[in-house]
Amino acid sequence: MNKKKSVSYTKYGYIFAIPFVVAFLIFQLYPILYTTFIGFTNLKGLNSKDMSLVQGNPFQNFVDVVHVESFRTALKNTAKIWILNFIPQIGLALLLTAWFTDVRSKIKGMGFFKVVFYMPNIITAATVAILFNALFQSPTGPVNDILCSLHIQDAPVQYLVSKTTAQNVVIFIQFWMWFGYTMVTLISGVIGIDPAIFEAAEIDGANRVQTFLFITLPCIRTIMLFTLVTSLIGGLNMFDIPKCFLDGGPDSATLTTSVFIYNQAFSGSYIYNKAAAASMIMFAIIVFFSSMLFYILRDKDEAAMKKLKKRELREAKLAARGMM
Repeated sequence: MNKKKSVSYTKYGYIFAIPFVVAFLIFQLYPILYTTFIGFTNLKGLNSKDMSLVQGNPFQNFVDVVHVESFRTALKNTAKIWILNFIPQIGLALLLTAWFTDVRSKIKGMGFFKVVFYMPNIITAATVAILFNALFQSPTGPVNDILCSLHIQDAPVQYLVSKTTAQNVVIFIQFWMWFGYTMVTLISGVIGIDPAIFEAAEIDGANRVQTFLFITLPCIRTIMLFTLVTSLIGGLNMFDIPKCFLDGGPDSATLTTSVFIYNQAFSGSYIYNKAAAASMIMFAIIVFFSSMLFYILRDKDEAAMKKLKKRELREAKLAARGMM
């Protein structure tokens, strides 16, 4: 009997992947490798032709960047802005997730509320930053006009001159833009949980708080990890909002590491080697904290099972060698 030839479609998959691979190599991998290389050179100036590796200490650029006061300020600002916007962001997102996924709540217009909460994330960050800059202008900004008309303040206030106010506005913008995205991500994770688990919990007498804390949260550990890591990466690479809002001002209050790197490389300085070194330092920081999150939120039972299997396999190999 003639056997039918099996058709392999594997090659078509590789063909369709070629555009992505080419784009990744040209626009992502090459810039990353070139930036790493520049960090160990003395490259300065727009048309510099005397680029060479740093003599003596090859990590001199990294040492110099760490000792720059504005970089340390930018690093502190970045950490502060991210932490102070992410804590209320994840808190509100979890609260809304518990509310929207609770079958006993029966909320009317749930889809409308989800769209409204997610909508700020659709607007570009630069647009929102420029909008808030216009809102807080003095003396003709809408915020000053409203507060003066309501007699909450007697005269226009220079809000954008205050370091604290400027930082708080950036924190609020970050929180307002991203809590809806975080909420939708968490809801998608909860929807994937088997409804029978919640039914069993309800039958056993668990209330809503107990169900959310001891069933929902453990079941969406992977989604929580994704949310934390992506927020960490986005927060430490914060650029559009502080740059377009006040360009890092006032008095470096909203200066972030990404804005610092941009200023070093393009805002008249063209100190490419220092900018590349700062980029690699931030890369190392992101990798370190992301690894910590992966370790903390790992599935401990699964990790214990893997260790047990490895130990059993090692013992079996030793036993086989002993019998030989």
